[in-house]
Amino acid sequence: MSSRVLLVEDDRAIATVIVSALEAEGYAVDHCTELAGRDALLERHRYGVMLTDVMLGDGDGIGSLAPVRAAHPSLPVIVISAQNTLDTAVRASENEVFEYFPKPFDLDDVVRAVEQAVKDQGAPTERGQEAETALPLVGRSQAMQGVFRMITRVLRNDLTVLVLGESGTGKELVAEAIHQLGHRKSGPFIAVNAAAIPRDLIESELFGHEKGAFTGAASRAIGKFEQANGGTLFLDEIGDMPAEAQTRLLRALQSGRIRRVGGRHDIAVDVRIVAATNRDLAPMIAEGSFREDLYYRLNVVPIELPPLRARRDDVPLLVRHFLARAAEEGLPNRRMNDDAIERLAQRRWRGNVRELRNVVYRLALMARDETIDVSVIDEVLGAEQPVDERADGLPISRAIDDWIAHAAPADGTLYRAALATFERPLFEYALRKTGGNQLRAAEMLGINRNTLRKRLSDLGISAEAFSASA
Repeated sequence: MSSRVLLVEDDRAIATVIVSALEAEGYAVDHCTELAGRDALLERHRYGVMLTDVMLGDGDGIGSLAPVRAAHPSLPVIVISAQNTLDTAVRASENEVFEYFPKPFDLDDVVRAVEQAVKDQGAPTERGQEAETALPLVGRSQAMQGVFRMITRVLRNDLTVLVLGESGTGKELVAEAIHQLGHRKSGPFIAVNAAAIPRDLIESELFGHEKGAFTGAASRAIGKFEQANGGTLFLDEIGDMPAEAQTRLLRALQSGRIRRVGGRHDIAVDVRIVAATNRDLAPMIAEGSFREDLYYRLNVVPIELPPLRARRDDVPLLVRHFLARAAEEGLPNRRMNDDAIERLAQRRWRGNVRELRNVVYRLALMARDETIDVSVIDEVLGAEQPVDERADGLPISRAIDDWIAHAAPADGTLYRAALATFERPLFEYALRKTGGNQLRAAEMLGINRNTLRKRLSDLGISAEAFSASA
């Protein structure tokens, strides 16, 4: 294996930082800024790994990988890009890159990826087909980059995915993306909302029933599992599924077989399961309303969607996207000026992206001029809402003031005490959500894993206490 690294990056400041970090670890780094230079260097040297930007002066760093793959099939490729969209992440995955880092990235993570790529150098798997479906899963924020990266990691396998997030964050869009961009896209995508089905009908809805199985069963009915055979079954609001249906669902997931209500024979089904919930399942497990063994069966790959308040930088992109969609659906073609977009970004958005979409459509309908400005927003939506108010009505700033007034130390340790007080619930929440996995917890929090490990040690928090086996 070679410890020589090829870096293709036209941003010289970023290139300098990467080169310095890799050279400090003992790597020899060749740097070029264009595809032509990349190809010339690849002809002259053998590399352990190549890092490449996407948008280069003379072409596309991902789109031009085919001849590189043909000539150097065992060369691991790491993509770094400011084009932080789901499309870029999917293209990177389809080209079997070793790792994808959206800018800005954690330099330590890049160095570790290079080290791992050099160690694990091997032939890439067969390249997938280009995605044909553009999905409205929009965002360039760091929070959404984590979501995009997790989606790309499950496209070529059938691991069960549990999508977590508040109502309106786009959980079904994630399920659709996994299906339509994955290897099952030629099969059916079937969605079922467990909260919308009467308790006495949910087993029939999922597994089907035979004629005469119960009063009103005048003929055989095929359930959602059979309808989704060969494709993906999306189980939305899984936290609202009644206990008896949970038991049958667990059996189906374990065996890959279902039995229609009133039936005598098992039926083999081949489905990929994506489940979703806006509820915290941990207390439901504790109180016995959700099966713990079903939770672990579903929570193989958790993907947590951030609320809109945690990705306000995405509001301008979302607004423009929804205005374009509204025009495509027959509403007037509108634009929104920067002040108006900023006004929207400062709202609370308890209904998350779904609420923002509905508001944008309403503004497109109600605006009298082509451009939507602040006056239109105030007229249609009313007074601006404060952004720091929690759902229970208590402003976060007031809670902090109360803590300072009644519990803060007066011995010169205020800053450290405040950090310990406010960091602990964040870290414990992330560890609880990830089953004690420190890497995923760090990704959720948006911090480096080493930083998380140090803070857990400082605070006396044991990650093992949150593990699935604890």
